Amino acid sequence: MKKNLQDIPLKSFMLSLFNENKKILTKNDSPVISELRKSAITNFEKLGFPSQKLEEWKNTNLNNALLKNYDCILSPEKDDVDIDKIFRCKVNNFETYLFTTLNGWYVYKKSQLTTLPSGTIVGSLAKAMEVYPEIFEKHYGKYADIKKNGLNALNTAFAQDGIFIYVPDGVEVSKPIQIVNIINTEKNILSQPRNLIILGKNSKLTLIHCDDSITNNDSLINSVNEFFIDENATLDYYKLQNKDENSTIITTSYFFQNQDSNLTSNTIALNGGIIRNNSHVYLNGQNCNANVYGLYLMDRKQHIDNHVFIDHAKPNCFSNEVFKGIIDDEASAVFNGHILVRRNAQKTNALQSNKNILLTDSAKVNTKPFLEIYADDVKCSHGATVGQLDTEAMFYIQSRGICEKNARILLMYAFAAEVVNNISLKNLRERIDTMVVKRLKGELTICDQCVLHCKDDIHIYFDIDLSKI
Repeated sequence: MKKNLQDIPLKSFMLSLFNENKKILTKNDSPVISELRKSAITNFEKLGFPSQKLEEWKNTNLNNALLKNYDCILSPEKDDVDIDKIFRCKVNNFETYLFTTLNGWYVYKKSQLTTLPSGTIVGSLAKAMEVYPEIFEKHYGKYADIKKNGLNALNTAFAQDGIFIYVPDGVEVSKPIQIVNIINTEKNILSQPRNLIILGKNSKLTLIHCDDSITNNDSLINSVNEFFIDENATLDYYKLQNKDENSTIITTSYFFQNQDSNLTSNTIALNGGIIRNNSHVYLNGQNCNANVYGLYLMDRKQHIDNHVFIDHAKPNCFSNEVFKGIIDDEASAVFNGHILVRRNAQKTNALQSNKNILLTDSAKVNTKPFLEIYADDVKCSHGATVGQLDTEAMFYIQSRGICEKNARILLMYAFAAEVVNNISLKNLRERIDTMVVKRLKGELTICDQCVLHCKDDIHIYFDIDLSKI
């Protein structure tokens, strides 16, 4: 008989941990946040961890991850961490404002909150709750669902710190902001990072979000991100994942868009044990644009599950969803794309595509793109493909004197390039392009430092000129 995940000790452990540490967890809470936390743990007690009995989780099994023993770090282990000694990120000629969390806690040198020259505020989520309660409480917990999602409820109950970003009205942040979640502990860790990003009217932000491990112990990372994009604001967001195979990463992101706002989201997964990415895009005003891209390269016994929900709530909005995957060995992938067009959302234009290449007979893909439309004046399309490398294309390339190995790499590279080429930052695009090539050649596993760090600056090249493709 299959074991019900609700009976797994981890749920009981988390409930006991919450009750035993209420004073620590709630010590800086305002009455509003305290009530939200109380409601969240009540919902988690009812919902528990997701099981394969749920339609949205039927193809992703968390049993092994939930049966492990974890530690939860409920306070910073050190106050004087020199992050530069344990972490460095390198993209050639690429300048960012870099902010980091270590084992779920914001790391800072001088101040827990930094005000950039533009007036943008970046820093500790916990400190922002204390210093800017009106801004914080207006948005925190307003977009992440805790009534139906047990993992969101768990995160909301335990979240203590993370990254807070506030971009004032009319401000364009001059450099990209990069946030890196670092795991560096000899313990098996269950971490609950929480990030809140707020863009004011007519503002613009480029954000790079990386998951990184220094140590490779078992880890379960349950993170929740809330994005508020106000009228005519623009967010260019990159989520980069290159973790170890002992990790289980569950990332749930909510994007709330007001009128005339623009979102570009690009999630690139190169490595990981179990990865689950949930993206919820809510188009809450007319003339919103949302481009949601994804690329995943999985091998060995790795597993990735991408769930995307785009909610067209208002008329005259556009969304474009493109996800591509290359699955090797015994790896598996899941794609679930749901576009909802509400009754009043006339003149909606929504596109959805998921394409996959299987390199072995034992690789698996489950894909389910679908549309739910209640308006009659719309333009919507969706499609999915699962196949192998084109034998005719392979023959054509080999007939030009290229060996089979390079022919395979070329075809896979061209397949992945559609997503990589949507990275607007030139230096970042070139580095990711290099990492994709290394991944396809079997040279990239888990980097020694961050997802953007390479051990050397040697240019990776094929035996032929890729620019001629």
